[in-house]
Amino acid sequence: MINLFILNFVTSIVRCLEFLLFARAIMSWFAQGRDSKIYEFLYTVTEPLVLPFRHLLDGVRSLRNVPIDIAFLLAFFTLELVLMLLYSL
Repeated sequence: MINLFILNFVTSIVRCLEFLLFARAIMSWFAQGRDSKIYEFLYTVTEPLVLPFRHLLDGVRSLRNVPIDIAFLLAFFTLELVLMLLYSL
């Protein structure tokens, strides 16, 4: 009973983080959105998830000029992997 509660709680947190990452991605497409308090909140909450991947990819020179934020995608897909692992328990 308690294990199921903990599993549901952790799953809910991961889903919430995924939603926040998605919202940050959508808001980054709009120039006026980047100056808002909402974007500042989204950046503050989600950047600790993206930063480790950004540091890992800094050493790869061929990815520095790619117009897509690979570190952001890796963070999102890692959260999806965590969800898959949680659902398999």
